[in-house]
Amino acid sequence: MTEPSAPTRRLWSRYVAIGDSFTEGMCDDDPLLVGDGSHGEFGGWADRLAAHLSEMAQDAGLGFGYANLAVRGRKLADVVGPQLDSALALEPDLVSIVGGGNDILRPRADLEALAAELEAAVARIRATGADVLMATPVDPADAPLVKATRARAAIHTANIWSIARRQGAHVIDQWGLHALRDWRMWAEDRIHMTSEGHRRVALAALQALGHAPADADWETPLDPAPPLSRREALHANAQWAKEYVGPWVHRRLTGRSSGDARSPKRPEVGPLP
Repeated sequence: MTEPSAPTRRLWSRYVAIGDSFTEGMCDDDPLLVGDGSHGEFGGWADRLAAHLSEMAQDAGLGFGYANLAVRGRKLADVVGPQLDSALALEPDLVSIVGGGNDILRPRADLEALAAELEAAVARIRATGADVLMATPVDPADAPLVKATRARAAIHTANIWSIARRQGAHVIDQWGLHALRDWRMWAEDRIHMTSEGHRRVALAALQALGHAPADADWETPLDPAPPLSRREALHANAQWAKEYVGPWVHRRLTGRSSGDARSPKRPEVGPLP
């Protein structure tokens, strides 16, 4: 009697990423991804995931193309509207859609309306036959200021899991990835991840898609960092507020976004360099 063969893991040949600064890859300035950085671009978890998927596709004798339409500062309406329209026109077989983070920073965010918009977008993608990858927020319990949004982020996380179950989508469980709660995974602005944070998210995404990452350390927290003195912590917080919080508040008060006048970094599906 022969044993049943293991199920074939899905491979993809046209991956399109849509979203905000997280998917654009902000603060991942790894020179292996962006060269000398002279063009002001970033890599990011989606670029890193695309590299893994490209390698697997090539090993199977398949072609692979990738586009990234995400732009920093975009709210969910932009992601599920113009970005999604452009993404579907590229005829992908895999779409990652991550949005709502900029919306839930607003105290009056309508979480049920956001969930309905996101589910409609996921259903629209699934109707084309493409697979969908979403991501929960990171638990902001330890984040200054942003921790005030923890209840909203938790509800958004629960809604994402429910949408994924109903629509047959995949989910990157950032909320449960405790290694990301280490501040060494975050850039100086405390909003965007470092290259190491993006690397770990890309491997979490690979697992969410059903592929075991070759690097087994992505879930393992770093060794504890030396504690800061109270004086050091106060100085760091004051510097952060001056350099990042102030400009962020000013943009909100003036109705501007960090992504105004920016275009997607990879608007067409093409091979990786």
